[in-house]
Amino acid sequence: MTAFQPFEMERMMSKYEQGVEYNLSESGVHPLLLRELLDEQPGSLEKLLDTDINYPHVNGIPELRQNIARLYPGAAPENVLVTVGAIEANYISIRTLLSPGDECVIMLPNYMQIWGIAKNHNLKIKTFQLQEKEGWGMNVAELEDAVTSETKLIAVCNPNNPTGHTLSEAEMDTIIACAGRSGAWILSDEVYRGADRVSEEENASFYGRYDKAIAVGSMSKAYGLPGLRLGWTVAPEETTNEIWARHEYTTLSATMLSNKLAAIALSPEVRPRLIQRARDYIRRGFPILKEWLDSHENTFSLTPPDASAIAFIRYNLDINSTEFVNRLCKEKGVLIVPGDHFGMDHFLRISFGLPKDYLVRALDRIHELVVELT
Repeated sequence: MTAFQPFEMERMMSKYEQGVEYNLSESGVHPLLLRELLDEQPGSLEKLLDTDINYPHVNGIPELRQNIARLYPGAAPENVLVTVGAIEANYISIRTLLSPGDECVIMLPNYMQIWGIAKNHNLKIKTFQLQEKEGWGMNVAELEDAVTSETKLIAVCNPNNPTGHTLSEAEMDTIIACAGRSGAWILSDEVYRGADRVSEEENASFYGRYDKAIAVGSMSKAYGLPGLRLGWTVAPEETTNEIWARHEYTTLSATMLSNKLAAIALSPEVRPRLIQRARDYIRRGFPILKEWLDSHENTFSLTPPDASAIAFIRYNLDINSTEFVNRLCKEKGVLIVPGDHFGMDHFLRISFGLPKDYLVRALDRIHELVVELT
């Protein structure tokens, strides 16, 4: 059997998320009911009932691709490829753009999928860090040192998973300048775009700001529809066609019903209401989490996230983060994500975009373990 780097966080979640009483490991807001989504567009149920359960357009139905294109400056449906989640979008983008031995530069901390793909496909990995002491701002000097004439791709997550940091205009411009000097692609995972905690304006996409940018999106995080398993890439048309060719070797297409439901969710009438719903969950949940953290004096510290429904929390306890999470799962029935999964021990990633009673009860269980350890 070939050497393989497992996706540690997703493997843990696959094993335990369906068996715990309280799941605070997910990174999106509380999911919608199907009824809630269909109620957003009167008459949509009857149209769905008349749908052939057939293959959809392999690259995504036209209505959906049009709705996605509207979200990106200068994009057209021909620039959009619909995939089975952002996870497929990231995978086939990397497999399209890079060959074994190629150099890629990856933002850390990050959702570690691209790092794992790079390990498993023998890419040369270089990294640059977001800095906790700078409010999770970017280490510009480290990025500039990492990017060379050999760099083929810079991978970022904006807003960031796990920190919730949103890149500033200046940080984006720096990444673009570095990519431009080497002719590198920018692969921007933007699944939290719109899920703002403090701003009323959505952060900008890299697409439309640089001619070799690929933006990745998803229905999972800002829309509360993870069960659709639907994502996308937005890229130059020629590149979209190349990624599409790899899509035909992996999943072929997302389902017809996922395409139809996502088209409803991203319609100009419905999307703003779903974005507001996500922001409401985030803005109601964060003060609950913050008050809970503050009640544990000298145990936790947090740089508040700009966006997303997750917080990356430093803790001051004499226990490894994976051991803490394992004990929490087994003894208290609560699942969160250890900092080890991002290469950063003594951190925990906790989701808070959840119903109040659920979140409070879960935090009470975490408190029990904290008390036992202090």
